Amino acid sequence: MFSRLDNAKSLTSNQIKIIAAAIIGDMLEFFDYYLIGFVLAFIIKPWHLTFGQSAVILLSSGVGAILGAVIWGRLADVYGRRKVFIGTIINFSLASGVLAFTPDNGWWFLSIFRFFVGFGVGGLYCVDLPLVQEFVPARMRGFVGGLVTVFIPLGVMIASAFAAFTTDSIGWRGLFLVGLVPAAFTLVVRAWVPESPHWLISQGRANEARKSLSWALKVPEAELKLPTHSPKQEVAPWSDLLLYPKSLAVSFMASIGAQTASYGIGLWAPTLFVLQLGVTPAYAAYLFLYVKLAGIAGRLTFAWLSDAIGRRNGGMLAGFGGAITIAAAGYFHDSYINGISLFWLGIVIADFFYDGGFAIIGPYLAEVWPTRLRTTGMGAAYGFGGLGKIIGPLGLAFMVGSSDIITPKATMDAIGPSFTFFACWMLLCGCAFLFFGFETGQKSISTVDRELEGKVTAPVAE
Repeated sequence: MFSRLDNAKSLTSNQIKIIAAAIIGDMLEFFDYYLIGFVLAFIIKPWHLTFGQSAVILLSSGVGAILGAVIWGRLADVYGRRKVFIGTIINFSLASGVLAFTPDNGWWFLSIFRFFVGFGVGGLYCVDLPLVQEFVPARMRGFVGGLVTVFIPLGVMIASAFAAFTTDSIGWRGLFLVGLVPAAFTLVVRAWVPESPHWLISQGRANEARKSLSWALKVPEAELKLPTHSPKQEVAPWSDLLLYPKSLAVSFMASIGAQTASYGIGLWAPTLFVLQLGVTPAYAAYLFLYVKLAGIAGRLTFAWLSDAIGRRNGGMLAGFGGAITIAAAGYFHDSYINGISLFWLGIVIADFFYDGGFAIIGPYLAEVWPTRLRTTGMGAAYGFGGLGKIIGPLGLAFMVGSSDIITPKATMDAIGPSFTFFACWMLLCGCAFLFFGFETGQKSISTVDRELEGKVTAPVAE
């Protein structure tokens, strides 16, 4: 039945609808997620926030994302991709809207509800990518999976544009009200996205799988041959993740390495621009637009490289390239050429690698697991990597702030060492692909499943 999918030479309009739904969903979730980075730049001085309090606000969503990725990812393997897709969108959009009611100086209120925003965001990322991958041909899976992530920086750019050009009229609380918009998007998901045929087959629901696949491929159901035997698979226990040591190592290491660097720099960058470059919060948000433009260019490039040079080589390029450019940004943080800050320019170039690399890293986290554990494994890896959402912002706060945790003062000379810290995390990401990565490009999901399961069962057979 799936050979018709894997032999397809082009995408149908229905497959494009599924891809578009995932793209829009990811874009909107990161719009909500990154709003706090710009809001913080507006409130840090009026509220007299310490670096420690600011870090708690930023890292609270990281804690939520860890749990959200693990829990929502598991639910997607048990109850299906589509239901969880819808549930995560409702989760993060409603939590974002509540933040509009934050009381003055209520940094604790921001922290609590940012936790719930992160809970939903962590979950959506772990379900929409596997869902898309299970609807496209093998030869397109790398590029299409990367393409879904390409527009994530656009969501951050929209948040940046709103912060730069509308905050004077709607206030920072108005930015959070705009975060309710994604909730309406669930209606589009319900209309455009059927359940994954691969998941339906794993549940022994072959007729429903054929119906879903025939809709996506726009062919009569009769043209798709039903399998002669499709028993329901039992829900795999968490311990089964340990049966795939290379998958475990490469996905966990790449995830925490990339997320620590990306979220640490990304969430602090607008505030660091204000402190280091002496610009206004609105202008810092404007400068950040260029950072995210580089991220989009990087994601487009790495999405293409995913199929052109393979997942493993592309992952190494993202990791090692990101490490070098992040270190350079920190080393030249106080240098200028023709009035252009090398700190800002270095972050722009580095974002091409550490953000662009997610076009390979994100989809790869799902590809290295068999169908029965796909979202569970990806959720566990992305959730573990979510520790980087805490390590990154908090690590920079400790290194840039003084040793006085309660009322730290900014020490800009520490930017060099702190960016070296982030460079080491990207180095870990590159090493994960170098030592534990294996190629999944150009292989059908069924083939990857057979290879992974074969490695588990072969020793038993012997």
